[in-house]
Amino acid sequence: MAPWWNWELVLIPHLHRRLKKRRFAEVELRRMMEHALGYRRDHIEGRWVIETRYQRRRWAVIVEPVPEKEQLEVLTVYEIWED
Repeated sequence: MAPWWNWELVLIPHLHRRLKKRRFAEVELRRMMEHALGYRRDHIEGRWVIETRYQRRRWAVIVEPVPEKEQLEVLTVYEIWED
């Protein structure tokens, strides 16, 4: 597990709009992260993709660790569409 995994979550303002648009709240997001399937580096340096499930669908949560504050910024969340 990554050292930032249990750091305090910080939801940026952009994310609050995304949660509303995707019809779930911070509580569901936190539950999704608690039951993550795994994580990997994002294509943008310093960011990570946490893969999870919500309502039987796959989701990606994009996070960026802030080591000096021991915080994990949650930047966005989106559904992963399978072909």
